[in-house]
Amino acid sequence: MDLSSYTDKYINLAINYSTEYGLKILSALLIFIIGKWAVHKLTQLTKKLMQKAKIDRTLVEFAESLIYFVLLLMVVLASLNALGINTTSFLAVFGAASLAIGLALQGSLANVGAAVLIIIFRPFKVGDFVQAGGATGTVEDVNLFSTVIAPVDNRTIIVPNASIIGGNITNFSKKAQRRVDHVFGIGYDDDLKLAKETLMEIIKADSRILSDPAPFVAVSELGDNSVNFVFRAWVDTADYWDVHFDTIEKVKLTFDEKGISFPYPQMDVHLNQQQIGE
Repeated sequence: MDLSSYTDKYINLAINYSTEYGLKILSALLIFIIGKWAVHKLTQLTKKLMQKAKIDRTLVEFAESLIYFVLLLMVVLASLNALGINTTSFLAVFGAASLAIGLALQGSLANVGAAVLIIIFRPFKVGDFVQAGGATGTVEDVNLFSTVIAPVDNRTIIVPNASIIGGNITNFSKKAQRRVDHVFGIGYDDDLKLAKETLMEIIKADSRILSDPAPFVAVSELGDNSVNFVFRAWVDTADYWDVHFDTIEKVKLTFDEKGISFPYPQMDVHLNQQQIGE
């Protein structure tokens, strides 16, 4: 057999393999690309339908992540099937590998379980201002593995779901109303009644402070350096921080106008002089 015969043989073999496997590879790529696009569109459509149905935003975000993951896995399996790979045996191998990976990634699986608990028991929802997992801020997203919290300074904190479920959760947005608490101290030489009346006037002048429950001002302590008043006023949750800071400023300015002092910490020091004899 001459050289040209060998060349023709291998060329024909290459063409046959290219035709057979090239079409399979092309089909697999087309299935993956089109499938991924369809998964994205279907996920977005499902999200819009849930939003129109007024389903809670937290559940919508979680369901979106879960639906996308499941559908994308189906697309990958379809692509592998188009390549001629036996997906049945692949699933068996995948199941065994998943078991091994699951044992190695117990922490990640704990985060998934914690995400399910967050969705079921609803300690907070997307948009709530919370303190959880060592972070304080507004909940932006709850996905399979973590919760995204945005503090007031516009950072982004990603907290593992297991850390949130494993600790205390403070939800500042859960209730419609919150109480503003302050302690203000005046000097022992200041007019106690005038100070109490002034604090009540500040409360009545602020339209954001609710009349029910009634605000409360009273002497709470005769301290070492001051007579302390407890100041309690109920407001709508959305107004909490504005009232909190505005009240401090108003009390300081009004006390200054009326000559009511904020005493500095003081300490009396007594010196015993010992006469030294000659």
